[in-house]
Parts: sequence; C-alpha cells; structure tokens
Amino acid sequence: MSSSDDDLDALQLSPEAQRALKEFYEDQNEKLLSHCDDKDATDVKFDEDWQLSQFWYDEKTCEQIVECVYKMIGSNGSVALISCPTLYKTFKKKSSTMLIKLFEFDKRFSVYGSNYVFYDYNEPMKFDEELLNSFDLVVVDPPFLSEECLTKSLQTAKSLTKQHIILCTGEIMEELAKKLLNVHKCSFEPKHNNNLANQFACFTNFSSELD
Repeated sequence: MSSSDDDLDALQLSPEAQRALKEFYEDQNEKLLSHCDDKDATDVKFDEDWQLSQFWYDEKTCEQIVECVYKMIGSNGSVALISCPTLYKTFKKKSSTMLIKLFEFDKRFSVYGSNYVFYDYNEPMKFDEELLNSFDLVVVDPPFLSEECLTKSLQTAKSLTKQHIILCTGEIMEELAKKLLNVHKCSFEPKHNNNLANQFACFTNFSSELD
C-alpha cells in the first residue's frame, strides 16, 4: 500500500463524511459476515479502496513474500501482517498451521475473525499487550509515504517481534527506513495489480531469497 502526500491531504474528510464512511463500511462488513464463516472467509474478494490508500499486490508478489517467510520461520511459525491484507489469503493457502494476524484499519477484514486486529498507525501501540514480541516475523507496508506513517508503522513492527521484519514501501523512503531500522534494500521489487506512480521497494533486516 502506498500513497503520496497529496493523497494524504485529500483524506482529511469532514466529520460528517467520516461518519458516513464509517457507517458504510460497518454495513458492508455486516453483509460480508452474514455470508461467511471461518472456513470460507478467505474466499471473500475485497476491492481496493483508494480512499484508504489500498493497492493490492499482484499474485506473484504475494507468492514470493509468503515463500520467503515460510522458509524463514516454518509452517509452525507466527507472522504479523501490518497494513498488507493482500498477503493473508496466500499465507492461509500455504499453511494451515502457521499463526497469522492481520493488523489493518479497514474493518471489512474483520471477517477473518480472531486473526484480525484493528490497527490505526496513529496509535502504534494500541493492541493487546500479549502480542508484544510474540511473532517470529512481521511484514509491514505503511499506507502512506510520509515520515510519520513509516516511523509509527515501524514502531509497531519492532514491538511485535524481536527478530525478522520485511518492509515494503516506496523507494523514496529508503534513507529513513535505514535510519529507523537496520534494513537493507532487496533486489526483489513488489508489484501491484494496478501500477503505482511511485517506485516500490522491499527491505529486510535479515538475509533471504528476496535479496
């Protein structure tokens, strides 16, 4: 997920518009929940919401990231996905035993039940304390290309794991990413179903096949 600062300015909705948007998503979510159970929730198709700066990875990107994580932590490992819901389905298809938690602002994804954690990067530490340092690996894709968003998203990522982090974000954030986290840029380039104007990049704090 990615956006420019201009896109961020456009998201400053009036209180009335924010309430209307909230009611709309709650209604949509209720409709989804009424047709889903734990078994088929991953079959639900979610359209991108550009108002929330949502840009889905293409299938190959999902497969490459998931394969890297699988080789790193194994089928019984645990992974937290921060603001990158596209990966969830691919992880579930890859392993039925891996623990996966999706930290996401969009409440449509609450159809994933206990695997969904509501997440707002403006409150980077607002989640259950039992999740602190509980994951083997974190994949994080900050929704906006801004210093504040990257800083707070990485604060969350670092609090959820003592080990491995995969960061996907705009290439222009490289200097700040390296300053905030001991990461290196990989040769692997995440791709999206809809081409983005900003060049995207992948960073990790460990060696992997993504290098």
